[in-house]
Amino acid sequence: MARARDPIADLRRIAFLLERANEATYRVRAFRSAAKALAGLPAAELTERVGNGTLTELAGVGDVTARCVAESLAGEEPVYLRRLVATEGSDLDAEATALRAALRGDCHTHSDWSDGGSPIEEMALAAVELGHEYLVLTDHSPRLTVARGLTAERLRRQLDHVAQVNAALPEGFRILTGIEVDILADGSLDQDDDLLARLDVVVGSVHSGLKDERSKMTRRMLKAVANPHLDILGHVTGRMVSSRPAGVTGPGDRGHRARTRAESDFDAEAVFAACAEHDTAVEINSRPERQDPPKRLIRRALEAGCRFAINTDAHAPGQLDWQRFGCERAALCGVPADRVINTWSAEQLVAWTHTRT
Repeated sequence: MARARDPIADLRRIAFLLERANEATYRVRAFRSAAKALAGLPAAELTERVGNGTLTELAGVGDVTARCVAESLAGEEPVYLRRLVATEGSDLDAEATALRAALRGDCHTHSDWSDGGSPIEEMALAAVELGHEYLVLTDHSPRLTVARGLTAERLRRQLDHVAQVNAALPEGFRILTGIEVDILADGSLDQDDDLLARLDVVVGSVHSGLKDERSKMTRRMLKAVANPHLDILGHVTGRMVSSRPAGVTGPGDRGHRARTRAESDFDAEAVFAACAEHDTAVEINSRPERQDPPKRLIRRALEAGCRFAINTDAHAPGQLDWQRFGCERAALCGVPADRVINTWSAEQLVAWTHTRT
């Protein structure tokens, strides 16, 4: 008799792979909801319901997810999961593969404390499964109200919560504290200086006024880059090349409205020169709908002597494996591993950020 699998783990794995494949949000939600519905169910009741066909009477469990559970309990890999595994991912060339293997963490991620779709603990455990040594939690700052940005008080509470979560995580992995702070119209950063100084990593991004004229946007970015609290300049052009991706099921999810957005206009030579001067890393954002910066600007930043951070900007667990997209673009532009800050250990990364403040 085949040994039963863990049906909840299989449901979560399916959701992870759907997120990674950029599938529709409703598909991801179906499997995560089923896993949540079954998490508190006694094993005997689960087996009984599968046997008598009443599993779908539970809220959050449909025909497809119930079939996956039945296959798991029978000791079989669910057909749905098997098909996803057989078709997952895309091949990377040797340079991109080597760069991906060199990455030890992700410096830009979100949780359900702002506009992410999953709790901090779930994001961290997904990072552990991917082989990361650390995950930098960078929920939004207060000005970005549509994303439930964290006020100073909520950020302080999050820091306490992260400390508790870290105490329970596997040895050798840690969550680093951080924020994706808005770069405001005058170039200042949208959070208290004393809090920014406490954080391990600060990512700064422009989310408003993206159509500002060239000289204004350049002044704004130069002031932000010169701020000693800013460690990484996030998605530098703000562009969108395709529609909103799947898997984001938190408060910030506005659905699947197809949209694109042109690049912001700024003096890239001046901004990247300032990044090199102040030792501020330039983010290579791995999100498929961003692909930011474009390859021509990655090459320009490389020529300027900038460091880089290859980040996912993940808002769901499956998106944490999107780093391969950023690595592919970085490798095409000739970015070496020794110029990428998240090839460093957590200790090296934090030592670098703290010497900059």
